[in-house]
Amino acid sequence: MLNNFLKALIVILCMAGAVSTNAQTIRIIYTTDTHGSIFPYNFVTGEDAQHSLAQAVTYIEEARNSSDNVILLDAGDMLQGTPAVYYYNNVDTAHNIIPRIYNHLKYDAVCIGNHDIETGHAVYDKVVGEMNMPVLGANVINKATGKPYFQPYTVVERAGKRIAILGITTPYVPHWLPEYYWSGMEFTDMIESAKYWMDYIQKNEKPDAVVGLFHSGYDYTHSYQKAEDKCNENASVLVGEQVDGFDLILIGHDHKVYNTTVKSPSGRNVPICDAGTAARYIGDATMEFSKGSKSPVVSSKLVAMTNEGVSKSFSQHFLPQMLAIKAYAKKVVGQLDEDLISSDCLFGSAKFVNLIHATMLKHSGAQISLAAPLLVDMDIPKGDVTVGNMFTLYKFENMLSVVRLTGEEIIKFLEYSYDEWIMNPVENGHLIKVNNRGRIINRVYNFDSAVGIKYTVNPFKPLGSRVEVISMQDGTPFSMEQEYTVAMSSYRYNGGGEHLTKGLGFSKEQIAERTVKNVLSDLRGMIMQDIVDMGGKITIPDYNNWKFVPEDKVKEYIEKDKALF
Repeated sequence: MLNNFLKALIVILCMAGAVSTNAQTIRIIYTTDTHGSIFPYNFVTGEDAQHSLAQAVTYIEEARNSSDNVILLDAGDMLQGTPAVYYYNNVDTAHNIIPRIYNHLKYDAVCIGNHDIETGHAVYDKVVGEMNMPVLGANVINKATGKPYFQPYTVVERAGKRIAILGITTPYVPHWLPEYYWSGMEFTDMIESAKYWMDYIQKNEKPDAVVGLFHSGYDYTHSYQKAEDKCNENASVLVGEQVDGFDLILIGHDHKVYNTTVKSPSGRNVPICDAGTAARYIGDATMEFSKGSKSPVVSSKLVAMTNEGVSKSFSQHFLPQMLAIKAYAKKVVGQLDEDLISSDCLFGSAKFVNLIHATMLKHSGAQISLAAPLLVDMDIPKGDVTVGNMFTLYKFENMLSVVRLTGEEIIKFLEYSYDEWIMNPVENGHLIKVNNRGRIINRVYNFDSAVGIKYTVNPFKPLGSRVEVISMQDGTPFSMEQEYTVAMSSYRYNGGGEHLTKGLGFSKEQIAERTVKNVLSDLRGMIMQDIVDMGGKITIPDYNNWKFVPEDKVKEYIEKDKALF
């Protein structure tokens, strides 16, 4: 009996081995939101970077050395964020560095991101033409033809299997960018687009598996949105929950890190992976196709790139480009005679953001400026100021817009801004909003202060009564009824942070009616030009025009919260 049992067990094990042997495994590696983190060097700080594409390449090379069945993808935001990509977008424009690198690494497909669109038609149209792989964006519609502006999907063949890659991007681009950047385009709802193209792909391509490659984040409730809202900014999970047919969903945009599953309408648990930003992590998924199975068994994981060494072959191949970028980033544009402390902007009038205000007022001709620090964890030391330092001061390529607002609307705008920014110190123990780990909530790019008026902010009062305007900057009276010309970034003008839409309740049509002008130059470039006009000596107005009150009560909380930085 025992011998018969052992024989049967051996047969079973052999059968299991045969199944395993016949199984075909495809590996899918993806990057997202690299934002110019190409080399193992921070061109802003001048320090080595612990994560970048150069480290990711080591991991990719090892995967390809172990198998021919590797697919390499990217979920967007490749073209904006560091001096590396800015240099090749705006200075040495002959051959953009991103197509060079992505072609060299043999990516199979990439999805267009909102910050890729932010570089403008001249850049991204040229980049798409130079890419040797499809640039996807099924829900970005060419108004002239009614068809997708970018390729909607592609089919990649590995191990005899056809893997369809469907690319969709966040439809929120018109909320952040002037139409100048996306002229001729329309951004449609992700769920509707996914349903249409899934049906099309299944009928026409007969794929063995479908991968969603989305430049859209995980949390669909972000910025007070709801699941039922049309054109939700971060609809990736909603697509997985409402559209059958996906075997794997790879996402980006929100710079968060997730590796979990989403339940499809038919009840399948579909892996969904979000690899964050700047190549800190990459996603690594496997699809195992077993004989007789209708769909693959899919698993995914996130891998930290801080544990990877730098690819020497990659670094050597692109050494001339790295040296050119380094020389550009180290170029001195002016001199400072004092440190600019970014976190000071959170506690009162501060020169770090005042330099931005001064540039906005000069180039707009407006009476009042509204601006936020884009970073509060990096300072600019006194002495030589470089191009790299300018990316600390102003990270993004926003333009400048001017609208007409009444005095009452300006106060309401500021009330909304400070409500995003501060807490009641007595109730919470902090002045600045912090999370449950005692860390500042990282959305300082929405913390607009004003210049052109003198005002106080009382955090102990309820929303709607915190901001009190004393006068205009020159001491003349401030009127609640009078309309003023107000300068702000194009990001804010187009709805970023929802100060105009949610804070003031304006529709897009009302914003258009209030528009005075849009200045089609990036603010960082304006600031650098102003420094040149100053003869290199950076002089920043000390507006000293707003503060938290009562001063004796807020002092201890300010000191406590400054210790967080």
